[in-house]
Order: sequence, then C-alpha cells, then structure tokens
Amino acid sequence: MYFSKKNPEQTIRTMEKTNKKKNHKAPVDVSVVRTGMDVASLKLGINEHLLFQQGIGIEDASLNDVYQAVSLAVRDRLMQHGLKTIDTVLHQKDVRLVSYLSAEFLAGPQLGANLVDLDIYDEMKQAVEELGFDLEKVIAQEPEPGLGNGGLGRLASCYMDSLASVEIPALGYGIRYEFGIFDQVIADGWQVEITDKWLRYGNPWEISKPEHSVDVKFGGHTEQFADTDGCTRVKWVPAHMVKGVPFDTPEMGYGVYSCNFLRLWKSEAVESFDFSAFNHGDYFKAVMQKVESENISKVLYPNDEMLQGKELRLKQQYFFVSCSLQDMMRMHLEHGGKAKDFNKRWAIQLNDTHPSVAVAELMRLLVDKHKLDWETAWNTTCKTMSYTNHTLLPEALEKWPIDLFSHLLPRVMEIIYEINRRHLDEVRSRFPGDDARLSRMSIIDEAGPRYVRMANLACAGSYAINGVAELHTELLKQQVLQDWVAMYPNRFFNVTNGVTPRRFIVLSNPGLSKLITKSIGDTWPGKLDELRRLEDFAGNETFRKEFRKVKLENKKKLAVLIKDRTGIVVNPNSLFDIQVKRIHQYKRQHLNVLNIVTQYLRIKQNPSVEIAPRTFIFGGKAAPGYRLAKLMIKLINSVGEVVNNDPDVKDRLKVVFFPDFNVSNAQHIYPAADLSEQISTAGYEASGTGNMKFSMNGALTIGTLDGANIEIREEVGNENFFLFGLTAAQVEEARRNGYDPYYIYQHNEELMEVIDMINSGLFSNGDPDLFRPLTDTMVCHDTFMLMADYPLYIACQDMVSETWKNPAKWDKMAILNVARMGKFSSDRSIREYCQKIWKAKPFRIE
Repeated sequence: MYFSKKNPEQTIRTMEKTNKKKNHKAPVDVSVVRTGMDVASLKLGINEHLLFQQGIGIEDASLNDVYQAVSLAVRDRLMQHGLKTIDTVLHQKDVRLVSYLSAEFLAGPQLGANLVDLDIYDEMKQAVEELGFDLEKVIAQEPEPGLGNGGLGRLASCYMDSLASVEIPALGYGIRYEFGIFDQVIADGWQVEITDKWLRYGNPWEISKPEHSVDVKFGGHTEQFADTDGCTRVKWVPAHMVKGVPFDTPEMGYGVYSCNFLRLWKSEAVESFDFSAFNHGDYFKAVMQKVESENISKVLYPNDEMLQGKELRLKQQYFFVSCSLQDMMRMHLEHGGKAKDFNKRWAIQLNDTHPSVAVAELMRLLVDKHKLDWETAWNTTCKTMSYTNHTLLPEALEKWPIDLFSHLLPRVMEIIYEINRRHLDEVRSRFPGDDARLSRMSIIDEAGPRYVRMANLACAGSYAINGVAELHTELLKQQVLQDWVAMYPNRFFNVTNGVTPRRFIVLSNPGLSKLITKSIGDTWPGKLDELRRLEDFAGNETFRKEFRKVKLENKKKLAVLIKDRTGIVVNPNSLFDIQVKRIHQYKRQHLNVLNIVTQYLRIKQNPSVEIAPRTFIFGGKAAPGYRLAKLMIKLINSVGEVVNNDPDVKDRLKVVFFPDFNVSNAQHIYPAADLSEQISTAGYEASGTGNMKFSMNGALTIGTLDGANIEIREEVGNENFFLFGLTAAQVEEARRNGYDPYYIYQHNEELMEVIDMINSGLFSNGDPDLFRPLTDTMVCHDTFMLMADYPLYIACQDMVSETWKNPAKWDKMAILNVARMGKFSSDRSIREYCQKIWKAKPFRIE
C-alpha cells in the first residue's frame, strides 16, 4: 500500500509536518534530510525513505519497513563521512592506507553500533518513539550477517571499528557470502543446521559499485611470448572468467569524523545468459555460467571433504584476493601512483592463511600486467604484505594439492614455483647442507603427495609476521615457525588481540556504561585506559550495590531470553557460569560438563549438601562435519535434561544450552555473566577474545594459562582470577613422559564415578554407548589433558563457590576486572599494528 488507507493526503505531507513547515510547497532542505542529527531531522529522513524508497507511509509501515528506513537514514549520515574520508586520503600522496584482507567479517547487527558511533542513540530513540515504534524492537528486527565462523571474523570487525576510531585510513576486503554460517537449532539435544538467509529482505547498509567490477581468471593454460622490448612475457589464457562486483558498507569511527569502508565481493558471470543456447532449447546451458560463477560467493566455508569442496574454497580465496588487489591497484594508479610504488600507498594485512595467495597474485599483477622485472616486483610485494597467524593447530595451516592448484590457477602456480626456487636458494646460502631445513621451509611440500603450503608462502612474501597473544607468539616462534625465525628474526612481532568497547560495553551493557560514565566521565569508550579510575570505587559500598544491581538486571533480561528460547526457567540470583564459544575438544566444554556431573553426583550422594546455586550456560556451534563436537552438544543437553528435572537438585543446579550463539545473542550473554569459563588446554588457544568481553562486563574468569588469559590475569591481578591447570610447558612434559590418562581415571575415585555415570546410560535414556566415543577419548587418549586437569579444575570450582558466598568480595573482584581491562581495547591493538608493522599514521578528517 503506497498511501495511508486512513488519510492519503497525510502521507504526502508527512515530511513537511515532521519538519514543522507551514507551507507544504516549500522545498525540503536536503542537507537536513540526509545529515541532520536532531530528532526532527531524523524523523524527516525516516519518513523520506519510507515514502520514496519503500513506497509506504508511516501509518502502514511494518516493523521491518521502519527498520529499513531507520537504517537508510543512518547510512545517509555515514556516507557523507565515508566519501569525504576516502576522497581526502587518496588525494594525499604521503598517506598509507591499510588493507585488511580477511575471509571472514563477523560484523554483527549494524544499526545499534552505528547509532553509538554517531552519538545519536538517544535522538533516534526519541524520533522512532514519536513515529509510534520502539527502537529496541526496531534494532532487534535486523538480521545478523553470518559472514564469519567465530573469533577470526569477529576480530576483523573489531579492527575495522578501531581503524576508523583511531583515524587510520583503511579498507576491509572480503566476500559477500549469500549464505553465511548456518543458523543453529537444537532438536532432541542435537545440533541441526539451518540455512542463514540474511539477505532475504535486502541489506540497507551496503551500496553496490558495479562500475568498479573486475574480472578474475580460472583454469586454462599459459603461453610465453616476447614483448616489444624483446623481453619474455607470459600470458594466462583462462578457461573461464568470473566477475567480482563490490558492495561497500561504511565503517564509522567513534567520536571522530573518519569513516572507512568494508568492501565485499560478490561473484557473477561475465555473461550471465547464453541467448544462443536458450534459443536452441538448452535452457540449463543458457544459465549454467551464471550458476557456476555465483557459487563462489554463495556459502561461507563449503564442506571441503570432497574435491569439489576443496576447489570451491580455493576459488573463493583467490577470487576475493584477486578482486581486492586489482581494486587497490586501480585506486593507486588513478591517483598518480606507479606500480613499483604500490607499497607506499598500501599496507596489506593477511588475516590468517586464507588470503595468503595474495603474495603470488600481487607478483602476477606486477610482472605480467604492469611489466615490472622480477626483483623490483618482489621488493614491492615484500614491502606490502604482512601476515597474522591465528593458530597453532596444524590443520589450520592450509595446504592445497598441487594438481588442484595447477589446474585452477596455472599462472599463479608458475609464479609460486619461481618464488620457491629463489627462496630455497636463499635458504641454501644461509644454511648450507641443511636439507631437512630446506624441506621444512619449502613452499612446496614434497613429502608424499605434493601440496602448496600457504603459511610458508605468506612467511616468504611478508615483511612482518605476528602472533596474537604473548604466549601464542612465543609458541609460534618456538614450535611452528622456528625455521623462519632463524632466517628472518626481525620479521616477528606480537600484537595481542583486542575488542571494541563500543559494541561490547556501550551498546551491549547500557546499565554498566551509565554507571561508569556517572563515575568517571564520558570519554572512556575511546580511551579505555581511563577505566583504571574505577579502582577507587571498588571499595565503595554504594558503588558496589549499584554495580550488583546492574548485573542482576542483565541476568533477569537473559533469564527471560533463556525461557523464551529453551523453555528453561533459571534463577537470576544464582551464579551465572557461562561458556560460549565454538564447540571444539581443545576448548574443553566437556571438562565443564564433568564438573556439572560432579556437583550432581555430590547432591545425589548427599541431597542436603550445601552447594551455591549455579546456572551453567553454554553456547556455540560445532562444524557440521565435526562428529565429536556435535556429540558434546548432545551431552550438554542430555545432562541438562536429567539435572534440571531431578527433584533432589531443588534448583541448585540448572544447565542451559543457548542455541544459535552469534553476535546478537552475545550482546545479551556477556553482560549477564558472573563467571567466564576460559578452560582450553594450555598451548592451544591463540588468544581468545570472548575472555576479554566477559571481563570488561564484570565477569570473573576461571581459566588456564592459555592465550590472552595470561595477560588478562597479569592486568586484573592474580587474586582476581581463578587459575587452574597445567601450563603449556607442563602439557608437553607430560606427553614426553608417557602421559597415562587411564591411570588418573583409575586412581581418582570421584572422577571414575563421574565417567562411569555418563557411561551408565543415565543421561542417554539407558543407552550406555551413546557418549562412549567422548569418554573413550578422555580416558584412553586424552589429547587435551582433561584427566590431568580435572582435579585441579574441581578444586578451583570449589573456590569459586566459596567466593560467591561473599558478595562484597565477589563484587570488588568484578569491579577490578572492569577497571583493569583497558589494555584489551582493539584501539590499542590497532595502534600497535600501526607502530610495529604498518608504519601508518592517523589522518584527521575535519
């Protein structure tokens, strides 16, 4: 319906009435409609988009209509900053831009975050209320773009927020997946994957830029020829081409005028319709090229167990890297740059190994397209690229079969061979006679079936390599990349991860934000070190009461959500013990379950035993093909079903699996946590960022000395952190000494009873074999040291319970956690990248 059914004339005059203009023929001030920040201007902008873009009046608008209009009105205000930022910096010859290449960007909902960044949350709330709607419900209407699997993508989005906030000109580059990470539904305790249709109603934040589309080559063969100067050149004759179409999303800084862009690429066919095939009745062939081309940006991380899946993932990686490099080169040349000086304009950060093919692709562009000699091109490439490693797990250091790589990217494979030849010559000259080192450092894995090692390619072509927490960087240098450290010691740095406080405190926890602002002023979201001033309030009884009240209100809100999503009723006055993250054996959700079963066993043995009431909340997704991780989800739900319904428990324990953990749900969960479970096996977690978000919101941590836990403990104080477990060094020592988990199982009576209770069928409707694959891995193999850490974990959990019984002590510890988290702002991380690696400087947009 285009006009109000009640009053058609009212719809036509909506904007004039909103702007309080008496003469409806007077022209509307476009600058007010598009850029005004006051309530009247925001209402005007919303009504304009409703009427002229969506074709509906406010009286007939649905909640989604209003969400779209509000988002478009906010986007208007972002775009003026974004266009000015990019135009200004590209005209400055001495400004170096950062290009952040990432296969994932887990941005989360945009509306609330953008209102915070523009500092118009309250004005928009009033504007929407005056139009008859509730802003919180409008914000909740936004679908979440699931363009990431977890920490990697969320970190990339935090960094995009901070790049703009510390005024570093930057572009993020990735893939505009049509279907992101699956939505998770729990059925009979099992995870079920549902398609993530985040684009079903469109995306108001993005703007398509088809005029900047680029072509990407695949398959075919190469041909040598002599150019006009007599130099031998190589021409790539592709079997087919794919078009990359960019979609731009503005990324606004907080408290500044800088606004960068996230540019995501959609794959399309160069020719989407074969008219001749259609006329000859071959209707499938007529659209086949369109279907095959669009598959590249169809799904985040297709299953790569089959060859077709591997090929599609490699296509995805090369597609977005090639599109991005061509785009950067276009901008560089259009603004007076020369190809050999590409590194002076761009600093490219490879976010893990997924975009590592950028090293070879930039060489291809410089040598084949821009006619640079090899040495000049290599010098430019190595001064452009830097590489962040995010894992110590061997399976995450990607390798591609040579046959697949050569078939799909023949010219890129030739360039990798030449990079490797020259690289190994350099290794030989530095370490003569060391064939084992040559084999380890080769970009081509020759041990058995031949592969391209993408991490080695990234290391060879990058001037800087960094880990993401102090322990991770040291283990990286000692265990994974020790040969590269010996070869290039000056390339290695540590930049500990951080998170944006704007989303994870200001937006997620308004009660705490208001309390902090009332106590220390309003500049802390952009200067998180100012939280230190809260230390003075940790001993203040009035402040502690207000702090506890905020926490209780957050827990009540989460309790309502839990009942709505799961049907389980929880007590907000109980200790909220929360573990939300990707489900994986090294993250040890099953160790948490062993504690729950231990507490349950103690109640069954002595129903009157005094136990501090506790609600255990889990959340996270298991990879669709990860059988044991999915079994862990089933175990959590099955234990919960028994514990939650046992009259002996009397609500002293509750177990909840919160389905479909994502950024939206995280914003409800982090502020409500009392205890944060960071219990990964020491030496496995690169950094973690959930640990930071929990602590910023006043949760105490129970954790191992793993990842960023070490640095969090150093900051908040040993006395404000519940530490347990083996260290990374002790884990390695135990393995060297013949670690025997079955011996521990046999000699720890309580542990044996817990494992045997799980194996009895009590939690599986009498089926003793359902969870046997999990318990067997713990008792017989125990790669992740659950048996060794179990008694230490249980003792530490008992200490948690005792501390919880002293509210004044607990609240003081929680307040000090908040006060001492300034280091873990992603603003600090970005400043460190700029100083240590990118050599990029802030550029003020007036």
